[in-house]
Amino acid sequence: MGSEEAPLLLPAAPAVEGCPGCAMDRRKASSKGRIPYKELFFVGITTLASSLPITCLLPFMYFMVRDFYIAKTEEDIGFYAGFLAASYMVGRAITATFWGILADRIGRKPVITFSILSVVIFNTLFGLSATYWMAITTRFVLGALNGLLAPIKAYCIEVCQIEHQALGLSLVNTAWALGLIVGPALGGFLAQPTEKYPHIFSEDSVFGRFPYLLPCLSVSAFAAVVLISCTWLPETIHKHKVPEKGTKIVKATSEEGCWNSPRRKSLLQNWPWMSTMLPYCFFSLHDTAYSEILSLWAVSDRKYGGLNFSTKDIGEVLAMAGASLLVYQLIIYRWVHKMLGTVNSSRVASAVSIVVLATYPFMTYLSGVKLSFALYSAAMMKSALATTIITGICLLQNNAVCQEQRGTANGISTTAMSIFKSIAPVGAGALFSWAQKRQNATFLPDDQVVFVVLNLVQLLGLIFTFEPFLVLPALPE
Repeated sequence: MGSEEAPLLLPAAPAVEGCPGCAMDRRKASSKGRIPYKELFFVGITTLASSLPITCLLPFMYFMVRDFYIAKTEEDIGFYAGFLAASYMVGRAITATFWGILADRIGRKPVITFSILSVVIFNTLFGLSATYWMAITTRFVLGALNGLLAPIKAYCIEVCQIEHQALGLSLVNTAWALGLIVGPALGGFLAQPTEKYPHIFSEDSVFGRFPYLLPCLSVSAFAAVVLISCTWLPETIHKHKVPEKGTKIVKATSEEGCWNSPRRKSLLQNWPWMSTMLPYCFFSLHDTAYSEILSLWAVSDRKYGGLNFSTKDIGEVLAMAGASLLVYQLIIYRWVHKMLGTVNSSRVASAVSIVVLATYPFMTYLSGVKLSFALYSAAMMKSALATTIITGICLLQNNAVCQEQRGTANGISTTAMSIFKSIAPVGAGALFSWAQKRQNATFLPDDQVVFVVLNLVQLLGLIFTFEPFLVLPALPE
């Protein structure tokens, strides 16, 4: 970690009575370095509730599209499934910047609360979808109204003292990644309950008519509980202008280089912030495509290079990956960040992730205990590595801007990331369908080509974490 120094502008305004931002500053000043467990707990459960609906459909999406009878052949199911998965990200890409700007204007809490409310309503409606177009519409509206990601990242930075900011952002990314893993697990265990648990759910019940309602309803119920807890969520934004007077010299937390310009400049002229966008978008594209491919690949037939898993089997794999991610966050991540630093931890995790993903195509030659051990191990490692990568990039982004720009900055980055994430399911679904039609190809037959393409995207993200592509900001010690 380099020792170069750069000026970091700090707020130097007197406290104003009745200002929630000033109240939060006083609370942090009186905490004597303690971790804000209560605020971070709210951050964690709120982020989890928002992320669960994104991927809870992945294990049953294949069967849901099949039951809509819109695909003419079995090989075309992946193509239509890709558009269904992408509809959420398209909606979020359109509105994310608006929600970020609104969070800077009216506060973090109102936007967070409304986002959770949208999950309760529209995720339930998705489970009640009777046609393919109803499913796509409800997913699109859910993505458009769920503007949580931008304000929650700003919020976790603002409730933490400098030394705990990495922990706060890692919690957001861990809770988000946990939701992206637990969501499919819920989908796998709870979809088609009349077939899996006939002694509990009858064919004549509402769950017989809507076989994919139960996982959606479970996520909505959890979101409803979180919505109630938002009542006690403290606001963090200042209700008055905070002038930045003077500077404090601090050390950069990254290997080389620093940023010597004021953070209050236009975001489009803020090169340290702008330079994080490409790796952030490529890593997000990879993670979304990987999540969809993993579920589609695992449940597809072995004659197409898949594993022939049931939705319950893949649900168990994802549940174990989620549990291991929680252990990693609580015990290992802080040590990794302390030893490697912000940027190096992302670089190392990205490189190791490429190696892990390269093993997936060879798992089709395994069976029984050997297959279970290989797949469980790879899935657990992949989830931990993805969280490490994204946390490092987000830490760079949020420390490259001042508070009154943070919601907007996260909104813009969420928009850019959502565009890439909306491309990911469509591209992954089309790539997967194409791969299943070339099982007799000489070069990269079956699904091998899918994992090669995933690794190429990960490699691009890794390249953009090095100079001259990445301009490192001056971060707090």
